[in-house]
Amino acid sequence: MDLREQRGMELAATRVIKRKKGVWLVPSQSNNAKYQVNIQMATCTCLDHETRGVTCKHIYAARFVMKREQNADGSTTVTESLTVTETKRTTYLQNWSAYNEAQTHEQDKFQVLLADLCSGLVTNQPKTGRPRLPLSDAVFSIVFKVYSTVSQRRFVSDLREARNRGFIAKLPHFNSISNYLENAELTPILRTLITQSSLPLKSVETDFAADSSGFTTCRFTRWFDHKYGTVKQEHEWVKCHLMCGVKTNIVTAVEIAGRFASDVKTFPALVDATAKNFQMTEVSADKGYASKANSELVAGTGAIPYIAFSSHHTGTGDGTWSKMFHYFQFKRTEFMAHYHKRSNVESTFSMMKRKFGDSLRSRTDVAMVNETLCKVLCHNLVVLIHEMSELNIDPVFWNNAA
Repeated sequence: MDLREQRGMELAATRVIKRKKGVWLVPSQSNNAKYQVNIQMATCTCLDHETRGVTCKHIYAARFVMKREQNADGSTTVTESLTVTETKRTTYLQNWSAYNEAQTHEQDKFQVLLADLCSGLVTNQPKTGRPRLPLSDAVFSIVFKVYSTVSQRRFVSDLREARNRGFIAKLPHFNSISNYLENAELTPILRTLITQSSLPLKSVETDFAADSSGFTTCRFTRWFDHKYGTVKQEHEWVKCHLMCGVKTNIVTAVEIAGRFASDVKTFPALVDATAKNFQMTEVSADKGYASKANSELVAGTGAIPYIAFSSHHTGTGDGTWSKMFHYFQFKRTEFMAHYHKRSNVESTFSMMKRKFGDSLRSRTDVAMVNETLCKVLCHNLVVLIHEMSELNIDPVFWNNAA
């Protein structure tokens, strides 16, 4: 029984459905409207049937009512009983004391962790000319700016408070923050900081998931549509590929390629970067990452690849690809139980976008990449703050480098 048929049973059991002038009047479950159902023609005036052409719940409801026998004296004899089964939504326990502790102290702990993380950066001052802003101060400023989600001018108040608390040595000009983001030399530094921020959880995470998602930008792509003779436009976007642990949603590796970069080609870099610092047991990904090479790559790290197969895939050949294909075919329930850990990487992107925004304010290509990396780094630090309350960990950076 599909969902529409089940809801039709609920309508027949709980609502008054009458026949009038050859059609059945079935009430809506969401408002006071009534839909006209013609059982012989299998039609309904609801949007679900008219737009999709499917047998809607109102048609099912009318059919169930038709199964009741109408006597000559007008009385009704019910020949079939209807049982309504309520489906309960699965809920998960939440450690509210740990959650409240992390949320109420997040911004203070964020600055402490970020300053500790940036303290490992070394500034090479020029021998002549004006001294540069310390590298640790520059990185602290841009990452804290992305975390705050406010404009550069309003952010100066937060940065001034951070200086008073000793997290930075100098207070930069608000325009300098955007200039730092446009520095291509910061890109590998931000990648290193993301890796370092994940290491405190290396003893916790053993199962990982990979996926990609886009962040919109303020730039537009315009083109002329010859078919309709009009100019069309859409936002440009940055595509972020990442791998995260499925227990805490910590990001262990990130790759930012072109907007049309293939998922299957960025997967090896994510696996290699994660395998350098974590003991991998399982890796799950959707069918966009499915290939024999990727399956063998995951197996080479000692992990099991739970990567979904498309309808055109076959299990020909030897090796990990063939084994996992047959496992998928003959024990699909068990396979899917492992594969569905992949939903955690979607949760990771959702956490990141809801907290720090799903769009980028930067205008240049380098700045957009660095801003995206800052969002990932902010996410990792927030995860660490929660695990400090949940798992009682004490993050230590730079001493855990592999």
